[in-house]
Amino acid sequence: MAFVLLLTVGLRAQEADNEFTVDAQLVTRGELRIGGFKPDSVDNERVSHFAIGKYRITADYKRSWLELKLSPQFSGVWGQGGAALSLYEGWANLQSKSGFFLKIGRQELNYDDGRVLGTDDWTMTAPTHDVLKIGYEGEYHKVHLLAAYNQDAENMETGNHYYSGGLQPYKTMQTLWYHFDTRKKLYGVSLLGMNIGMQSVREGETDVTYYQQLVGTYMTFRPKRWLLEGAFYYQFGKEEHGKTLDAFMASVKANVELSNIISLYAGYDYLSGDKYFNIPPDGQIGLVFHDKLRGFNPVFGSHHQFYGAMDFFYMSNYVGSFTPGLQNLYIGADIKPVNGLDINAAYHYYAIATDLDYVDTKTLGHEVEFTTSYDFSNAVSLSAGYTFMLGSETMELLESISETRRLHWAWLMLSIKPTLFNTIWQDKKKNLNN
Repeated sequence: MAFVLLLTVGLRAQEADNEFTVDAQLVTRGELRIGGFKPDSVDNERVSHFAIGKYRITADYKRSWLELKLSPQFSGVWGQGGAALSLYEGWANLQSKSGFFLKIGRQELNYDDGRVLGTDDWTMTAPTHDVLKIGYEGEYHKVHLLAAYNQDAENMETGNHYYSGGLQPYKTMQTLWYHFDTRKKLYGVSLLGMNIGMQSVREGETDVTYYQQLVGTYMTFRPKRWLLEGAFYYQFGKEEHGKTLDAFMASVKANVELSNIISLYAGYDYLSGDKYFNIPPDGQIGLVFHDKLRGFNPVFGSHHQFYGAMDFFYMSNYVGSFTPGLQNLYIGADIKPVNGLDINAAYHYYAIATDLDYVDTKTLGHEVEFTTSYDFSNAVSLSAGYTFMLGSETMELLESISETRRLHWAWLMLSIKPTLFNTIWQDKKKNLNN
């Protein structure tokens, strides 16, 4: 109640111009996949080529204390009959001069580097959340409190059951995020706490919700041309089978600008994993039961930008939903020789995090990535990429890929994002007062 009063007082004190903008987004990407992409092909000779598209219209109304956004989206493979038309965003934000705000509706959630809560726009559909967000944003301190509750329909037949194939896999979610910056943003630190309610998938537990928690921190240090990042997150509670979670992840990354043209980066990610397959608590003949799951789940993060362009890891699980964890050691370079042109090259070394008795090595494989993009204008850009992965025998076993383990992926993408309409007008009452 105190928060609502503070926000209301701030709103009443403000007068503003009105602004209305309509933006469009058309993204078309052609892809060539040879030898598999994610664990969806066991034949090295299998080749796939297709085009996918995303088409989005965004209407945005703003004044100093209020913003409204509506953004329907159509996405799918060219020629696909079941391509999806959906509402990507639809929200209202009330903002006071004192820094307090309230935002409600379907919206993007993107915090810190996006590793745990991110937008992941690469996937074409991209995740959004039906959520209430309230908070405060000042010069050095920011606090956000999020709350979400999902249901399939407004009916009585299924009670409180939530089908996990909806907009998000969770039934309920509460999140508290705090961020602090020093002057000139030399140091920055974020603290994150999440409580996620997952509908039980066990037989006879249609009205049972299991709760899992995630806590952690993300830190940055920016001395001169350097950017140093570090993160740690711990996961506990129970997942949807009622199994106890005990998992963590840690990451470090360094980026240095050698000049205005060249920058180098390197980093290491460690995500804990399991030694045995994840099976229901009731057990299964021939498999080893374990009472805790130690495979870290990055929940709603932007996985594509962290664990390799081919998305073998954490976009989908290993065979049998087995998660032996991941070690990701990488280096890369970013070159901007002329305005609008960006060239990037990176190398990844992958390994599992656990000791498995039936594999000879922890090494999963090696990946080399090349991407380039050119901005013709603020509205039009063209980008392309090529990725090669050489997998190990361990990867062959866990991901069920072909014996040669040589995977290729190439793509070409055109992105057009023009502003179609923009206007600003004043309230009549304000004009009379002047």
